[in-house]
Amino acid sequence: MKTCTGIAAAAIATALAASAAQSGIMVAGNSSARICYAAAARQSDNRVDLRPCSLALDHDALTTRDRVATLVNRGIIYFHRADWDQALADFDAALAIDNNQPEAMLNKALTLLRRDRSGENAIPYFTRALELGTEAPAVAHYGRGLAHQLDGDLTDAYIDIRRASDLDPEWDAPRNDLSNFIVQPVG
Repeated sequence: MKTCTGIAAAAIATALAASAAQSGIMVAGNSSARICYAAAARQSDNRVDLRPCSLALDHDALTTRDRVATLVNRGIIYFHRADWDQALADFDAALAIDNNQPEAMLNKALTLLRRDRSGENAIPYFTRALELGTEAPAVAHYGRGLAHQLDGDLTDAYIDIRRASDLDPEWDAPRNDLSNFIVQPVG
């Protein structure tokens, strides 16, 4: 058995900034929904980029999948604008249509983590995103690791951050955070 000693709150805040919402969902065609996806994919925080998303949701004949995708993509733009409540409203609307949408789960978890600076509400969404096969498992593990760390569960934090680093060895944030842990045998 191993125990972990962790890092300071300032380092957690920095790491939270690095785990921005992502995992936009691609939509087909040249519609407003496609423009919305492009804005989410480039992590836009521009208010103007919300307009195509809203136009698509209000006026385009979207498939159920594209409606869910557009809600997630608009939520990502709201996330990057630090409008946590609007982002959560869009992720919740997407989950009301498809409660098994892993990217909606992941982005909701990231938003809760950023808004609350606590892992309590976010951890179940990270876990569910992983169970549903999110396209960004490294992000989900890293976010869940930060959530565990904020809640004082340093062992699970280390395990998840280590897993994120293993899944995406080129990603600096998890690899750097691992250097802040000291792993010692118990006993």
